[in-house]
Amino acid sequence: MKKKETISFGVLLQKFFVDFLAVQKSVSSETIASYRDTFRLLLQFMQEKRLIAPAAVQVKDLDVPVILSFLDYLEQERKNSVRSRNQRLAAIRSFFRLVALSDPESVNQASRILAIPVKRTERLLVKSLTPDEMEAIVMAPDRSTWTGRRDHAMLLTLYNTGARVSEIIALQKTNFMFGSSTFVHIHGKGRKERSLPLWSRTAQALRAWFDEPRSARSPTAFPNTVGRQLTRNGFDHILQHTVEKASKACSSLSDKHVTPHMVRHSTATHLLQSGVDMSVIALWLGHERLETTHIYVEADLSAKQRALDKLSPGETPAEPRLEVSDEVLAFLASL
Repeated sequence: MKKKETISFGVLLQKFFVDFLAVQKSVSSETIASYRDTFRLLLQFMQEKRLIAPAAVQVKDLDVPVILSFLDYLEQERKNSVRSRNQRLAAIRSFFRLVALSDPESVNQASRILAIPVKRTERLLVKSLTPDEMEAIVMAPDRSTWTGRRDHAMLLTLYNTGARVSEIIALQKTNFMFGSSTFVHIHGKGRKERSLPLWSRTAQALRAWFDEPRSARSPTAFPNTVGRQLTRNGFDHILQHTVEKASKACSSLSDKHVTPHMVRHSTATHLLQSGVDMSVIALWLGHERLETTHIYVEADLSAKQRALDKLSPGETPAEPRLEVSDEVLAFLASL
């Protein structure tokens, strides 16, 4: 009986990007770009370190020792962070899930690679801005200019919604609904959608912005000077310029590196401090899991202080000390 021909790595890789990710999983363009970069790095590694040309790489060449060596290479030679290392591993794992489904002869190999653990990272507290700092930023643009009015409306919308920068720059005028209640419809990460209400001041700024003759020429909500969608770098340049200007009125901003994601963290923190329920904040930010939103509770010192104020020292009786009378219990107590 003729042995079934093994599916080539190139065919599987093409199927992974064109069918599995884009069609079946319907992942975002950002995820596809990240996964693409992972496999570019992996193929470069195979050529430089294993002397196998990209066109000659086979699935069997990518065994556990090779993948572990690649991950070490990322950290040690390319100086990638543990977080970046884990993101590359996630891309490789996702590919080998497809391999396990498509190539029966590689199931065992795929299972071993799927078992490679992620590295634990230090969990840093999220950084956010105060309401006064955010107010200084949104009020900093020069609204006597076209770009200043755009930046004012855009930064108000960013703070109001807590949206990701990719979501903000992709907004179209048709995403906004004005009426008795004004809201914006956001197409989020992982093809998830959400609708968010807007403050009256945000709605007012947006109405005025959209009514400007020059703004009306582009369907994009916040276009660049030639009417096209802003890039991430373009948005970041606007934010940094605005923060530099705002720091003259709010000195606490002068020693902070403000990013679009810090504004997102600030929105979540201010919602939490205002008493908004965690599940609502998770929906507001487009988080898939409530655990993701919990980082704002951990970072909110005011919430911890309120909890501490409710506890009066000396009122809670101490629990009786456990008497250790067993060798195993003694060992556990010594840890």
